[in-house]
Amino acid sequence: MQLRKGVLEYCVLAQLRGAPSYGLQLAADLAKFSTLFASEGTIYPLLARLRKLGFVETTWLESTTGPPRRMYEITSSGDNALSAFAEAWGPFVDEATRSLYGKN
Repeated sequence: MQLRKGVLEYCVLAQLRGAPSYGLQLAADLAKFSTLFASEGTIYPLLARLRKLGFVETTWLESTTGPPRRMYEITSSGDNALSAFAEAWGPFVDEATRSLYGKN
């Protein structure tokens, strides 16, 4: 569903607003929201898209128990995009709900 895809990007940014994270941890955190997040396979293409947009940046973190992990961190552009989305989200949901349920 396109709705899920569009909203999920901002949910990832919101997760990163709290602290940098790596892909599998983000997937685990988002898996708590089963209606929103379908599978781990969606996280890496989404993160690549956010990186290409300049909304996240990455660094490599060495691990003592395995290979290095790519850490993702929200950028100021990503933070601005998330703030704009959050501001628009409430009115959008209100209007969509009124339209769907015939409450003018």
